[in-house]
Order: sequence, then C-alpha cells, then structure tokens
Amino acid sequence: MFDCGKIAIIGGGSWATAIAKIVVAHTHHIGWYMRRNDRIEDFKNLQHNPAYLTGVHFNINEIFFSSDLNEIVQNYDTLVFVTPSPYLKNHLNKLRARISDKFIVTAIKGIVPDENLVCSEYFHQVYDVPYANLACIGGPSHAEEVALDRLTYLTIGCADTAKAQAFAEVLKSNSIKTKTSSDVLGIEYGSVLKNVYAIAAGICSGLKYGDNFQAVLISNALQEMNRFLQVVCAAEDQEYSFTVDSAYMGDLLVTGYSHFSRNRTFGTMIGKGYSVKSAQIEMEMIAEGYFGTKCMTEINRRMHVNMPILDAVHNILYERIAPQVEIKLLTDSFR
Repeated sequence: MFDCGKIAIIGGGSWATAIAKIVVAHTHHIGWYMRRNDRIEDFKNLQHNPAYLTGVHFNINEIFFSSDLNEIVQNYDTLVFVTPSPYLKNHLNKLRARISDKFIVTAIKGIVPDENLVCSEYFHQVYDVPYANLACIGGPSHAEEVALDRLTYLTIGCADTAKAQAFAEVLKSNSIKTKTSSDVLGIEYGSVLKNVYAIAAGICSGLKYGDNFQAVLISNALQEMNRFLQVVCAAEDQEYSFTVDSAYMGDLLVTGYSHFSRNRTFGTMIGKGYSVKSAQIEMEMIAEGYFGTKCMTEINRRMHVNMPILDAVHNILYERIAPQVEIKLLTDSFR
C-alpha cells in the first residue's frame, strides 16, 4: 500500500489555501511553501491566509512554513504544486534539491507558457519525474466553495492507480468525494481548455448573448474539447475517457457558468470593451485561460484539430479582432 508520507503545499493562492485546508484536516501536519516571508509572518499572526480565503482559519502549530523551496522539497515526500502556471518555471528555477523521487501532484489547471507542456509533462521532461510519480487533481472545484465545505467531487489522475487512491484518501471528507483515473494527460488538457471556453462564455455574456446561446456555446465547446483530447491522447498512446465525466464536462460547466470563475469574469470584461491589459489590471488575479489560449493555439498548429472556439478567443485576445465581429463569425459556424 502506497503511503503519501509527509505532504507539502507549493503556492499561496486561493486554491492552494483550499487544498491545504483539506489536507491538514486529514494529516494534522503540512509543509507550506510561500515565496514571500512577509506573507508567511502575516499568516502566522492572523492564523489565516492574509490575501486569499481569509475566512478559513488554521491551527498554525500544524503547519511548517518556508519561503525556501529546497527546504520544503528536502523534508517532504509528496509535493502538491498549486502555483499559477505562468509562474511555475520561475519557482522551479530556485530548485536545487532533487524531485525525481518525490510524488508530485499538480493542482495547476493551466499550461507552462513557452514550453507548451501540461504540468505533468513538464515535470517528466525537465525534472525526470517518472509518470508513476506524477498525479493531477481534476474536477469542478472552485476554491471558494471548497472553503465553505460545499459538496465537491475531485478526480485524482495518476498512471499508478495505487498512488492515485492513496492521495484520494487524503482528500476525502464529508464534503469532498474522490475517485481516480489513469487519464492524467486528458484531465490536464481538459482543465486548460475549459478556461479558454470560459473566457468565450464571458465574452458572449459581455456582448449580451443570452442563456440560449450560452448553452449552444458550451455544447460546442464540449465537442471541441472531445475532438482535441481524442487526438492528443492517441498521439501519446494514452487512455482517454469520454468528456461527459465530471473531470472534463463538469469542470467545463462550472468554469463557464459560475460567478466564482476568474476566466469567465475576464472574458466578460473583454466583451464589455475592456482591453486585455486593463482587464488584467482590474481583476488583480490570474486568468489562466489567457495564457492557455496562446499555448493551445500553438499546440493545435501541430495537431490540426478543428477548434473554432479556441481560434475565436485567440483572435480576440491576441490578434485584437473586435469581439462583436469574431463572435458573430463563430455563431454562424454553430448548428
């Protein structure tokens, strides 16, 4: 039976805080890497994250904080990465300790910019972490609802099913239901694409398209996601489950519709006439789908999958095509 051992959280945002809450309730001890010492000191004094999910209180005696990533890596067995994907490389550039023998769990629903790799592939190719030691967390899971103990279903993906099950047991609670999957690549790519589609949904909302059209948009997004995942998983000779599973369709729905969705909020601002830069500044939070759109467009230039929604979002965000024009062309392509 695999033992996750001592578990550490890497990252200090809202999703990192929610996962820390889940894990420490089970283990009663976690390591926690945050890059800023002032943020750590404020956390210790306040007994909650000073910047995110401030209503979630922790027993500080159960947490070992450090701004030294190498210290955390050396002293913990399972490392749960929950940093925004655009910053992952910068954090890992500080790494001197070996991680190839660690159990790496990525809760990052994004892609590594410049590399155009989902996080598990990045850890495998750059840090020689074997696939059996790489897992991901998928499923519809807004941090705000997890923090409020609202019922949430998570999928743990890992090539080694015993390790997936062991980590699933760590997350399981009265409000967290878990299951496992071997489809790591599909879950990760699906989590990138659903952010892109949530931006599309937000743009359409900002343009005053109604619920009838939003349903058609999300239906077409699901088909588009399915087409891509079938191709990419076949190319990697990896098992793929159809997208009606909650790790794919469920995550797409909650990100496309929820008021907690950063990507939908970002898209809504773009639809209302904000520039990309002004929307990013006003949000003060990362919309991973902005970066994911560029990366997925570049990846699809190799895959040649028919992805009109992805193309439309890319044209709006990166080619500065007017949202009204691009979405009208998109609507004419739907049936």
